[in-house]
Amino acid sequence: MVNLSGWTTAFASMTAPTYALNAALLAVETGEAIDPAADAPFILSGVLISLIVIYFAAKLVGELCIRVNLPPVLGELTAGVLVGVSALNLLIFPDSQQSFHSLILDFLQATAGLEPQSVQSVAGSVNEVISVLSELGVIILLFEIGLESDLKELIRVGPQAAIVAVVGVAAPFALGTAGLVTIFGVAIVPAIFAGAALTATSIGITAKVLAEIGQLSSKEGQVIIGAAVLDDILGIIILAVVASLAKTGEVRIDNIIYLIVSASVFLIGAILVGRLLSSYFVALVEEMQTRGQLLIASLIFAFALSYIGVAIHLEAILGAFAAGLVLAETEKRKELEEQIAPIADMLVPIFFVVVGAKTDVSVLNPINPANREGLIIALFLVVVAVLGKLVTGATVSKKAGLNRWAIGIGMIPRGEVGLVFAGVGSATGILSNSLNAAVIVMVILTTFLAPPLLRIVFQSASDSKNLESLPKSE
Repeated sequence: MVNLSGWTTAFASMTAPTYALNAALLAVETGEAIDPAADAPFILSGVLISLIVIYFAAKLVGELCIRVNLPPVLGELTAGVLVGVSALNLLIFPDSQQSFHSLILDFLQATAGLEPQSVQSVAGSVNEVISVLSELGVIILLFEIGLESDLKELIRVGPQAAIVAVVGVAAPFALGTAGLVTIFGVAIVPAIFAGAALTATSIGITAKVLAEIGQLSSKEGQVIIGAAVLDDILGIIILAVVASLAKTGEVRIDNIIYLIVSASVFLIGAILVGRLLSSYFVALVEEMQTRGQLLIASLIFAFALSYIGVAIHLEAILGAFAAGLVLAETEKRKELEEQIAPIADMLVPIFFVVVGAKTDVSVLNPINPANREGLIIALFLVVVAVLGKLVTGATVSKKAGLNRWAIGIGMIPRGEVGLVFAGVGSATGILSNSLNAAVIVMVILTTFLAPPLLRIVFQSASDSKNLESLPKSE
């Protein structure tokens, strides 16, 4: 989820005057003397080196994956794991663990003269900037996916997508919560929280894979995207409910009603109003004479809807997706798709690498006795997470002629959405160390399992159709 305070801190740190205020506040808290004007160049240097690492790793591992017929997005996630907290510790994530270490910080100290007393402030600012770029990446990704989606087809498959979404939320939540309570003896509130983490679906990861294999505009792709968007909305509501339960021990019905109404009004209203104003948008763009008029005007529209989404306690990506859907209905669609592609190529890999980099796969190590209890629970959660989404394929009518396996598998990855649940659970103290580790393992495995499986089921379906189309020998 997008954190507006993160945006402010990150971009403020790139200017010396505002950064001076931030650093002064940090100095008061830590009792250290910090020279903000001297630290500002190190922040820029740290960001530049971080981007070099991200892009190089993403392309290197992505190229390896595509050569063995795996989705490039899987390579970007794997690249993140390699350069992140689980392996090389290249990137800077001081908020990921209490005692952090980064080779980039070591490099800045060795080559650029970064002082030890400035390491903490520089690390925090670099982390904020990279996090903001990552969030911009997923906003651009969902805007691009909205552009490539067919609104009429989404509306047509809407009822089917709604069934898939509801079943995909209810089944893993019920099975996970009940299993944790009855089989493992977990207390009811932590069990509900862990069960809620099973409901998420990462629309970013699934949509990227569908786009890479040319299935985003297929009927199955539209059902998956529609269901994933609804899953995102339901996930926000569930997260608000369980977070309230964790903090106060009670659920406020008024908050639930507000989220449901605001989500419905926002999505439907944005699309309806956008379609009414789209002709004026095109006319305005055609009258403009400055360079990049279509791209900049479209980004203004996308960012405006993203901001509104955040302001009403939803997610920025929902606004970006809605903006893409609206502009896809205009005559500028193809031109805009071509212009947004380089922006996506620059920002989207940051998102996937950061997701992988922040994931600590050390919890998968069975040699560590502290991990064993979590791994046993994780095995149960993974089974429920997979089966709870696969069952959604069974809700699709046979008459629709859709690939049921593809729809079920497309709903499996939890990705960054699942990590948000784990993070909130850990921050509130509601999840024990073993249960929190189990949720993280579930997120890791479902995120990495879905992309290759999704490619396999679509390829198998394509091969079957090709065989059926061959003339039969007499």
